[in-house]
Amino acid sequence: MTTISSINPTTGKVISEVEMHTDEQVSQMLKKSAETFREWKRTDVSERNELLKNFAEILRKNKDEYGKLITTEMGKVMKQAVPEVVKCATMFDYFADNAEKMLEPEPAEEGACDQMIHYEPMGTVLAIKPWNFPFWQVLSAAAHVLAGGNVMLLKHSSYVPLCALEIENIFLDAGFPEGVFQTMIVDGKTASSLISRDEVKAVSFTGGYDSGQKVAELAAHNMKKFVLELGGSDPFIVLDDANVEMAAKVAVPSRFINTGQTCIAAKRFIVMEEVAEEFTEKFVEKTLDLKIGDPMEPETDIGPMVRNEQMLVLEEQVKDAISKGASPLVPGGRIAGEGYMYSPTVLSGVIKDMKVMTEETFGPVAPIITVKTEEEAIELANDSEFGLGASVWSQKRDRAMRIASELETGMVGVNSFCTPQACLPFGGVKKSGMGRELSRHGFLEFMNIKSVKLM
Repeated sequence: MTTISSINPTTGKVISEVEMHTDEQVSQMLKKSAETFREWKRTDVSERNELLKNFAEILRKNKDEYGKLITTEMGKVMKQAVPEVVKCATMFDYFADNAEKMLEPEPAEEGACDQMIHYEPMGTVLAIKPWNFPFWQVLSAAAHVLAGGNVMLLKHSSYVPLCALEIENIFLDAGFPEGVFQTMIVDGKTASSLISRDEVKAVSFTGGYDSGQKVAELAAHNMKKFVLELGGSDPFIVLDDANVEMAAKVAVPSRFINTGQTCIAAKRFIVMEEVAEEFTEKFVEKTLDLKIGDPMEPETDIGPMVRNEQMLVLEEQVKDAISKGASPLVPGGRIAGEGYMYSPTVLSGVIKDMKVMTEETFGPVAPIITVKTEEEAIELANDSEFGLGASVWSQKRDRAMRIASELETGMVGVNSFCTPQACLPFGGVKKSGMGRELSRHGFLEFMNIKSVKLM
């Protein structure tokens, strides 16, 4: 019997050993998925929507229990873990309320015959998802995949096997037929091999660029539709006419939410020199106010990082910056003791060729870089291989909107930071990926758009 360990990152100790599925079991799951799809796609959309509503109700009813599971298995502080669950419920309600309208056939341009555009499900969607939002990352794809009549096979991160199994249980408790949503406990190599299987019709992947590139290659080779979200290095631009107090107040949670382990978090703070000193002072002050400790405690802001391997990458990025002249205004760093605790770090004197500017920093590190002009801010913001999100801070709406239009990203927050919402498409450009989740745009990613002409 092969197992993977579920580890509590707060203590570094094993919670339990989870048995991995065998190749034979995975093949049976694929077969079950394909068989179930034939019935699920014919299920009336109103019935599917009722099940989505049931799912949302269970999430809300048990939000504290699921939040505790998230906190125990990946370290997210409780005051963020419970809202993650509630947000998933809200998202399921959104698709339950809107799926029927999204599926309505659309009339095409007038002609000599009736012409309609129909939206039909593809089949089994293989979802390969990361650990940092154990419920949201899975359910933000599953909600519209299932609402559209597709079925899903999940390969979740090996860091959160208990969350992965519990999500499948919730679907069954909500009344979804067996096979509509199944969790596989397998390694990445096994999951990748499934892309070539006939039963799999599309792939939804969230993770690192290198892994995403391999998924894209395999999917393209096998002519399978895919959607990729591969992280970001989001700029947070503070212009000389910004409300600096508000910008700093939002900047701190924007960087340090989920202990900085968030793809859409602000990761590069680009500040015009007229307000740089004030912003930096307020940012440091508010960073020092963050409470670090046991993620189960309701007042804790910063919990552990998920694994030591993640800490080592972050330490190398900080070391590189300091060796090239950056100054640690808040030294932060690894905290001795059990688990994987890392205190927030704030760096000034940053230059654009440091790793904290060119790579995704997936942890509580905030680099601040000063620029002289608006044009320089835009150029620096776009000088990245990534293009997921961005924030622009200015009290002149027209100015902020003009800059937002010049940023090479999938999302922009004006006087706010980016957060995924069910009604807005989520995804990026460049090495941040391709395709979208959420909203009608995400809903249609895994639908066959069929033209029907009747003479």
